[in-house]
Amino acid sequence: MKVESPSFKEGSIIPKRYTCDGENISPPLVWLGYPKEAKSFVLIVDDPDAPVGTFTHWVVYDIPINEPSLKENFPKDGQVGSVKQGMNDFGKIGYGGPCPPKGHGYHRYFFRIYALNIESLGLPPGATRKQVESKMKGHILSEGYTMGRYRRE
Repeated sequence: MKVESPSFKEGSIIPKRYTCDGENISPPLVWLGYPKEAKSFVLIVDDPDAPVGTFTHWVVYDIPINEPSLKENFPKDGQVGSVKQGMNDFGKIGYGGPCPPKGHGYHRYFFRIYALNIESLGLPPGATRKQVESKMKGHILSEGYTMGRYRRE
């Protein structure tokens, strides 16, 4: 699967508006080339370069197969239509933008999409990443990602 954002290219700098130094809104995302057997998608965004270990910025699940994208500034609600959002490592539901420690250099932010063979994980809004990953086991048909970078001066 191919994942992309119209707002930044693979491996490039994530624009400030999508970070804690800007508007802290989610960037638009689109994914292509998923298996025709797919019934839903999951998105997990994380920073593997965080000083405390991998830091989760966004967990989205039960994304319907007919919506292979997320719009910019996706609402930070537990449920938007049938799409559910989980808890990020900031302790909030929805998107939390890149916010590495000042002077820590560039961090990488991975936007990973998983195509699943089930329509729903059967989890309520606000689930943790661990809960989502546990329910995804054995149901992943395909995955893809795009990566952007960000640093704070």
